Order: sequence, then C-alpha cells, then structure tokens
Amino acid sequence: MKRIYTRTGDKGTTGIHGGTRVPKDDIRIEANGCLDELNALIGIVRSMLPPDDAWQELLHAIQRELMAVMSHVATPAGVTNPNPLGAAQLTLRLEQEMDTMTVRLADHGYFLLPGGTPVSAQLHFARTVARRAERRLWTLNRQDPVDADILRLVNRLSDLFFVMARMEMQRQDWPEEKWQEFAYKRKRQDTPER
Repeated sequence: MKRIYTRTGDKGTTGIHGGTRVPKDDIRIEANGCLDELNALIGIVRSMLPPDDAWQELLHAIQRELMAVMSHVATPAGVTNPNPLGAAQLTLRLEQEMDTMTVRLADHGYFLLPGGTPVSAQLHFARTVARRAERRLWTLNRQDPVDADILRLVNRLSDLFFVMARMEMQRQDWPEEKWQEFAYKRKRQDTPER
C-alpha cells in the first residue's frame, strides 16, 4: 500500500480536479470540507440505526451521491468531470420521502429545540451542517458557477434531516421540545375577528 501522506500540502495548498493547486482555505475547499463533514455525520446516523432500518438505504444513497457532488465541487469551470451527477433525481426522491413522512407527522407549529433521541439530535446536527455547506456553495457560486442541481440537493438535504429528526422522535414516541410558536400563527390568534 502507498503511503497515505504525500507532503504536497505542507505549504498550505491542495490539489483540485484538473491539477491546479489552491490554498487550503479556498472557498472551493471549504465547501467540500462542509460536504465531507456532512457525509461523515450521515455515517454516524447510519451507525446508530439498526442495519435493517428503513432509512439505511436512503442515507446510503445520499452518501454515495455526496461523493459525486464533492468531485464536481472540486472541479473548476472549464475542466471536465467524468463522474455522473444524479443530484436532480435524488432531489426528487428526497421531496417524495419528505412528503410521505410529513403526512404522518403531527403539525407542530412551533420552533423546536434540537435534541431528543440520539438519532434525532444527530439528524438536527446534520441539518445544520447541510445549511453551512449550502452557504459555502453559494459563496463559491459567486466566484465559479456551481451546478444548480447541486445547490438544490443540498438545500433539500437540510429539509430532509429536519423532517427525519421529527419522524425519529415520533418513531420513538418521544415528545418534541417546543421553544416558541411560529409568529404567523400567533398573529392569527392575536388578530380580532371582524
């Protein structure tokens, strides 16, 4: 086996697809770091679920697609990336999965405190890492266009993890901790009828 270390990054640069070297704190590297962190976090969630859990296959599919997404994020405009991108199809699947789960969830109408079961807490953590990845991708997009399907996928991932966190609480019959009612619901209640 080859050595894992190359020493090529010892001066603060790293290689991207196409052979160019960029600073390790380049926005492209930062965005990919967030995606990598998200992928690792999904792995933690999967490790906490039984092997036959219904979510295993979905989370595995997300992890695999995130690897392709990271390769595309590491590819600057003008360089061809041979890895197929299935972000558009996966985004549609995530929307269908969320729709199915949402129908089974009680309407909460409240901002919720992250936590609850260990799996729910990790899913909330994944939600926040997905949001950070999305912010970094939009920063990169201002410098070098990011595929719109990637931007949509990462946006949906944070929504999915929120719904899954709520679903996990319901699956475990664990009460959600409410923080504050949504403002639009308070306004409706506070407005006198005419």
